[in-house]
Amino acid sequence: MAEIEENNILEGLFLHEKPARLLISAKMPKYASQLAKEVNCTFSHTVKLLEQFRKMGLVTFKKTGRIKMIELTDDGKEIANYLEGLVMKITNLEKTHKTKEIPQ
Repeated sequence: MAEIEENNILEGLFLHEKPARLLISAKMPKYASQLAKEVNCTFSHTVKLLEQFRKMGLVTFKKTGRIKMIELTDDGKEIANYLEGLVMKITNLEKTHKTKEIPQ
């Protein structure tokens, strides 16, 4: 039963736009504020998502002085690449279908 609940949490997290975009944006090490701006998300929501990612082993926080950088782990990079590929595939499908709908 716990496995089903965990799967639902993971599906709910990654099948939403902002968490997926956040993970993709984090492919290069960045600050949380940079990620929040790129994803058009509030800073507090970004930090909450990043903490969930950290608990799942997808990101690490590297603190240098007062600055905390977010870096993807190997698992995080793998998932980010899959998500990026999925987004590209969906975008290409949308373009293809729009092209087919134009009357000639």
